[in-house]
Amino acid sequence: MLRHAMATNISTRGKIALLATQSSSNSRAARPALSRALGEEDFRRWYWTLEELRRFARALGVSPSGRKAEVGERIAAELSGRSQPTNVRSTTTDRLSGPLTRNTVIPPNQRATQELRRYFEGAIGKSFRFNGHMRALLGKGNVTLGEALDFWYATLGSELPDQSESLEFNRFTKAWHRAHPGGTPAQSRAAWLRYRALPADQRPPIADA
Repeated sequence: MLRHAMATNISTRGKIALLATQSSSNSRAARPALSRALGEEDFRRWYWTLEELRRFARALGVSPSGRKAEVGERIAAELSGRSQPTNVRSTTTDRLSGPLTRNTVIPPNQRATQELRRYFEGAIGKSFRFNGHMRALLGKGNVTLGEALDFWYATLGSELPDQSESLEFNRFTKAWHRAHPGGTPAQSRAAWLRYRALPADQRPPIADA
């Protein structure tokens, strides 16, 4: 009798654990399809690539041109029935001038100039390239050249994201490596893929991603 009761108890616990696992799995929302039936709130909850947004914009009959944020705002306005927003493009800043040091701050929308290239090649070597990661970092700006050098090494060898997601990926990568100084580019990329697959209101702090 005792053996039978123990077996029944173990079996019951196993069923409870299975149900809990299934419930947890079912509670994780699946990313919906892009359609007119999608509300603006749900649209903004999820990560979409620029190519996905452009295809959807064409299907909605709105302009697919411009930056990712611009296309997304047009789609959000269309889904909510609002008038289309007027895009205001930021202007390119003047070139950095004067002696460049690790403490020199890169302004937003800084161009990839020959002067900058010479600085980076002097610090890194002829292997330096203004790849997608670095160009997105220049666009964001407000970092020092020293931080840009650290960012180059942190992302070296990692897969380049699509141009549309470079800025978001670089913001994530910078914060992730700050929280995980011993992490590898491959680990950072894997964390990014897990992070972007979740709706915005279910994403953990980047340090925990």
